[in-house]
Amino acid sequence: MNTTSSKRTLPTHYVTVSIAAAITGLTEKAIRRKIEDGKWVEGREYRRSPDSGIFIDLRAYEKWVERVAVSK
Repeated sequence: MNTTSSKRTLPTHYVTVSIAAAITGLTEKAIRRKIEDGKWVEGREYRRSPDSGIFIDLRAYEKWVERVAVSK
């Protein structure tokens, strides 16, 4: 019996921009540009820490990719 799950387990829910870049293949600049341009919404694709650091929500990133892929 196969007991392996097809779901991928993420190391953590929120990661820094640099870690998100390494995981997603996007550059840090591209990630920051999506935030600046409003393509990624605070509270949806990313959040700010109390000291204003930016943390990317990896689950929301995957949903964003799937939304974009479906809309094309």
